Amino acid sequence: MEVLQNKRYGLLDIYNMPDGKRAELLDGQLYMMEPPTTTHQRILNFVSTELNLYFRKYKGKCEVFPAPFAVFPDTDEENYFEPDISVVCDSKKVDESGCHGSPDWIVEIVSPSSRSMDYYLKLSEYKKAGVKEYWIIDPIKEYVLVYHMENSDAPEISDFGPIRSNLYDGLEIDLSSMRTKQ
Repeated sequence: MEVLQNKRYGLLDIYNMPDGKRAELLDGQLYMMEPPTTTHQRILNFVSTELNLYFRKYKGKCEVFPAPFAVFPDTDEENYFEPDISVVCDSKKVDESGCHGSPDWIVEIVSPSSRSMDYYLKLSEYKKAGVKEYWIIDPIKEYVLVYHMENSDAPEISDFGPIRSNLYDGLEIDLSSMRTKQ
């Protein structure tokens, strides 16, 4: 993920990006996003589908938003994210421009260019913003880090087998069928 520096960026810079270009803002720094790989998109589609099936079956009030979907974690103009998957359970946070405030659950699928952003910078920002659960799916290393942000700083580490969410009873996603290398 390329970082553009030497000035402070804001939401206007995001809105004025050329067509086909995507970026995220963290404390006024602009981080350009690479196009996703096929493996990334397969995982995104699989996890989004599993989540939607769960919420439909259990009539949950939560909505699942796959990327690109804007998340404005606070009211300033210097932070803007497009998580791979955002689960939002408070409909008042969502409007046509995205989610204003923190989603309940965020899933990021690591790509080579986003590794430090997903593992370190976003982890800190998401925790500060009030995200309750954060999953980092790493298709290269074939594991998932599950952060239960309200309970612990240490993640649970899982292979691509069944993974449970602490937020929703009975929600389990089995990534073993997605076992593929990039």
